[in-house]
Amino acid sequence: MLKKLGIYAVLGLLAVLAIGPFLWLLSTAMKSANENIFQYPPQFIPAHPTLSNFVSVWHAEPMASYFINSFVVTGLAVVLSLVFSVLAAYPLARLEFKGKNTVFMMILATMMIPFQVIMIPLYLIVLRLNLVDSASIPGAYLGLVIPFVVGGFGIFFVRQAMTSVPKALEESAILDGCNRFQVLTQVVLPLIKPTLATLAVFTFMANWGEFLWPSIVLTKPTMYTLPVGLVHLQGAFSSNWRLIAAGTILATIPVMAFFLLLQRYFISGALAGSVKG
Repeated sequence: MLKKLGIYAVLGLLAVLAIGPFLWLLSTAMKSANENIFQYPPQFIPAHPTLSNFVSVWHAEPMASYFINSFVVTGLAVVLSLVFSVLAAYPLARLEFKGKNTVFMMILATMMIPFQVIMIPLYLIVLRLNLVDSASIPGAYLGLVIPFVVGGFGIFFVRQAMTSVPKALEESAILDGCNRFQVLTQVVLPLIKPTLATLAVFTFMANWGEFLWPSIVLTKPTMYTLPVGLVHLQGAFSSNWRLIAAGTILATIPVMAFFLLLQRYFISGALAGSVKG
């Protein structure tokens, strides 16, 4: 009994440490202009809660444009990441070819390379493709998405889930006249939906909050994504932390909504690749 109480106490403390900063941010965003957000001792619950800060920050900056850009870039990254991860993982999981293990190990090795190492060569490639400050909207979005359409983690994650699918199901489908592509789309993918949903959540979170790459390739304010726009917001309202907090809260809403939408798949998908097939 005491052991369980100790475990719950530790978990409760960790929950407070994790959720506390977000709640403080929400408290700051809801404080009125006549409240001192730096007072001591700090006042956690606003004396006069207000939503005016959210309205003000939405009208003061082109937040709608930032949201649209982030949704387009993140949506493309999620879709393309799922497609390319599946197409790369299936041969590694089911097909036999010379050098398969070597290819798989090389893919895993890419996970150890920091993005900062390949950032300059990647920028030069995107620049040569005329995707930096592209005059066309699709070109500008592609310049933001290309570095994140596929990665070693996604391929590894999907491959591990595919190895857990019984081969007998695929063999039965082949005997019924299905080709490899039909086996993949009609047999394998429906069975690994939780894994794909989990990868979609990871990809969405990573790309929604990505700041470094967009800040390098974007110079037009009309193409700013939310992280870049929020930094500009801090420059515009360096003394008004209420508006900064309100803008940050607005930026977290889509991530939470996307996670809640796919949460029923998340736990089972996260555990699917933990068992070796």
